[in-house]
Amino acid sequence: MHGRSIPLTTARTFVADLSHAAWKVPQGVIMRSINVSAVMAARKRMDKKPPLTAYFVKAWAEVARELPELRRTYVTLPWPRLYEHGTSIASLMIEREMQGEKVLFPARIKSPAERDLVEVAADIEAAVTQPIMAISRNRMSLRVSRLPLLVRRLIWWLAFNLPRQRQHYVGTFGVSVLGHLGTSILYPVSPTTTFLSYGPIAPDGMVDIMVGFDHRVMDGAVVAIAIGLLEEKLKGLAA
Repeated sequence: MHGRSIPLTTARTFVADLSHAAWKVPQGVIMRSINVSAVMAARKRMDKKPPLTAYFVKAWAEVARELPELRRTYVTLPWPRLYEHGTSIASLMIEREMQGEKVLFPARIKSPAERDLVEVAADIEAAVTQPIMAISRNRMSLRVSRLPLLVRRLIWWLAFNLPRQRQHYVGTFGVSVLGHLGTSILYPVSPTTTFLSYGPIAPDGMVDIMVGFDHRVMDGAVVAIAIGLLEEKLKGLAA
């Protein structure tokens, strides 16, 4: 039996380009279990329940407000250095279906630490429910993905190395979750400085948190402290 060649769709090309950029980041991974029973109890009492990811996006941004290392990125233009952003922008990976194919689009959540949880949840809901082509960032990503390879590589390189543009096009931290499918992302791959993920939540509220981080920007001790603060912030959001 012979196989068949399947050409890359524009959406799959976008994911391939993002992965190419991510593999250039010297990444470490820290895992720690925390208790989110307070969040689960708070959501249970609500009529309209915010998605769990809204809690984690806002809480991690609040941690980054206290730990500036989480708001720093490694850039090379015009010389290699660290750049500290004034606020966080989350890049939340959303799975959508396009032309019969399941693909990922990053939703940008601006300044989640400074905004209400309801607003963060509304941004996530819009990224999930709006038509793909109604979202300008998705249209831009697909347009870039139709360009020749060398042109795409140049655009991505500029997006990652022009500091003021990077936070808008890439975000300061990434989030992707498979816990609702009963599994975990054991080795997060992302071009962002930190990449947060969590696994299935146990009945007692315990959950494994995985954070990938750019070792050029920080060391593992900072991330370990950040995960501890994340648990505190989540409890605060549930209060």
